[in-house]
Amino acid sequence: MDDQNLKDKQRELADDQMIEQAFKEVLDIYVASRHRKKVDIITKAFNFARQAHKGVRRLSGEPYIMHPIAVARIAVEEMGLGSTSICAALLHDVVEDTDYTVEDISNIFGEKIAQIVDGLTKISGGIFGDKASAQAENFKKLLLTMSDDIRVILIKICDRLHNMRTLQSQPANKQYKIAGETLYIYAPLANRLGLNKIKTELEDLSFRYEHPEEYDYIKGKLADTQAQRDVLFENFTAPIRAALDKMGIKYDLKARVKSPYSIWNKMQNKHVTFDEIYDILAVRIIYTPKERSEEINECFKIYVAISQIYKSHPDRLRDWVNHPKANGYQALHVTLMSKQGKWIEVQIRSDHMDEVAEQGFAAHWKYKEQGLESSVETVDEDSELNNWLSTIKEILDDPQPDAMDFLDTIKLNLFASEIFVFTPKGEIKTMPAQCTALDFAFQIHTFLGSHCIGAKVNHKLVPLSHKLQSGDQVEILSSKSQHVQASWINFVFTAKAKQKIMAILRRDNRELQKRGEQILDEWLRKNELEMTTPVLNKLCDLHEAKKHEDLFLMLGKRSVLLGDKDLDELRERKTDQNGGWRKFVPFLKKGDNKEGKKPQLFVVGEGFNKKKPVVINEENTSQYIFPTCCHAIPGDDIMGYIDNKNRIEIHRRDCSVASKLKASFGNRILDAKWDMHKVMFFDATIELRGIDRKGMLREISEVISDKLDVNMHRITISSEDGIFDGTIEIRVHDRSEVSVIMDELKKIEDLKEVLQIL
Repeated sequence: MDDQNLKDKQRELADDQMIEQAFKEVLDIYVASRHRKKVDIITKAFNFARQAHKGVRRLSGEPYIMHPIAVARIAVEEMGLGSTSICAALLHDVVEDTDYTVEDISNIFGEKIAQIVDGLTKISGGIFGDKASAQAENFKKLLLTMSDDIRVILIKICDRLHNMRTLQSQPANKQYKIAGETLYIYAPLANRLGLNKIKTELEDLSFRYEHPEEYDYIKGKLADTQAQRDVLFENFTAPIRAALDKMGIKYDLKARVKSPYSIWNKMQNKHVTFDEIYDILAVRIIYTPKERSEEINECFKIYVAISQIYKSHPDRLRDWVNHPKANGYQALHVTLMSKQGKWIEVQIRSDHMDEVAEQGFAAHWKYKEQGLESSVETVDEDSELNNWLSTIKEILDDPQPDAMDFLDTIKLNLFASEIFVFTPKGEIKTMPAQCTALDFAFQIHTFLGSHCIGAKVNHKLVPLSHKLQSGDQVEILSSKSQHVQASWINFVFTAKAKQKIMAILRRDNRELQKRGEQILDEWLRKNELEMTTPVLNKLCDLHEAKKHEDLFLMLGKRSVLLGDKDLDELRERKTDQNGGWRKFVPFLKKGDNKEGKKPQLFVVGEGFNKKKPVVINEENTSQYIFPTCCHAIPGDDIMGYIDNKNRIEIHRRDCSVASKLKASFGNRILDAKWDMHKVMFFDATIELRGIDRKGMLREISEVISDKLDVNMHRITISSEDGIFDGTIEIRVHDRSEVSVIMDELKKIEDLKEVLQIL
């Protein structure tokens, strides 16, 4: 026992030293920054949090207080935030995990820190009902507080980054949930706030946990090709260095290597191999201007100088200097042809632009008050960030009733690609790429959007659905007789327009539903029937309405009229001995005495262990649901999802539907693994494109049927102007067989593209 006490004492001393050292490093970084030195309140917050979390450990085994210290360090070191943010970061889990309340924090540390901590504290219950997504609820609360103080979301991103860095201690199902949520919401959010470095790390960490094999493969390929890139970089930049030295410019040249997640994403979207990606290397020129007032002029002088060394791509000049992105990003991007025959992108930015690109809006604030003594955590009223925050506020004022819709609406607003559109008076507006004339109308004013009948783009009349291009001048045409149409939702792109249209339609629909309910009530009473759930369910089934509200809406719109047929169906249902309706069974058809044969699906019971992976083999595949959204087959990285009926759906981890599920319903996510033995066959589709010639189809058939002995299920080929397109449906055991078939097909002469349809 004495030995145990001694070990505990030694461990406690080691922990204390580790905690003190970690906190000292945070303080040192803060003291070295340009913030007002409020060391006392930060130390007070640290001691308070340390005491509150005393004796608690993380899953990794380290003392819990190490997590808040790490979050505080990210806030000050990687975002450049000040004392208020550091205190809030240190205290961010106190209210949630201990007996202290927000009022206690307010009394001890002041209202501002308490407000931020409150915004970071998860909530129970909420607006979306019993089957709610807790994540959507907490994200909504986060956004509500964020719209008052941007530091809430910045600290949340710091918290998420540290959680991602320490994700290895979590079970696999939690890893998929946290990684999926990160990729779906937090990485786009970091990008929208200009936190490029953090966004990239969040994406790569998510990718590492969701697709470990692909991640390791790409990291390995990047390591193998490092020496080639180094030689290319040195050869390419040598004449650029000479030109910049001659001009007397103070500069730094850096090689930017595409991140593993970006490479994998491109491989998936473009259906190419690692070796076919040509923009893995980019060059960054970071210059310090002689005078701040000459910053932009110097940027273009560098562009002119390097364009005289290498030929530039005419369609690949991106001027983010004169027209910064909505997240504050500024740089001039030009793509040049190297002497080795490869296109290389060069990004030209000043030291200030580079800091903004890496640290986002936090860096903006530092530069707004150059000689600052005070804390710099304020935002310009007219900044792009505030415009974005006001849009978030509008969405939150009228939230979607469905958690998935709500998250989608927010995500839509986290656009990365912008265009610049002009009003008739020449004012410039930043809009997302893909936006329409109707989006622009709603951006200006809700009244204008809801009464829009068309637009003039560059003085030509266009419909509401016309997609805008950068540089367009747009005049919106409206009429008071115009009303919002349900079809508009199909072509608007921005979150603001979607949210406003949905809100107006919901308001109109509520009135129509009320009218429909009255019509139904009167009709039932007239026919001596009551409005009970079984009656409503039967009528919904007869008129193919998913919910009772849909039935009321159809009746209110007069798209459905009740008649004798409805009455006959309702009266045909016998009452049981208790006088109630007999339960309606959807599988039964008239004349059937028993249910149709269906595979018995596995149903999750009370004692089910969510931490253990679901293992799928030949015997149990019929017990799980394989949705058509991603068509998972053996060899794919997969996960399970417990649906509303406690059945298990199997999705590919990179499926778009699975991404939403991970972000919204993380507590229903399961790890899933294959244990197949090449016995069962699965359908897979390969798309082909190439130059049409005699014998092409025969060669394709020979490769698949004769050489590889694979069963072709269906083949479809069409040819036009000497180019053919086709799809082949094959029966395979797993995904690796598809890869072998594709590799063999790529060897056929004149077959230019071989793509896998997922």
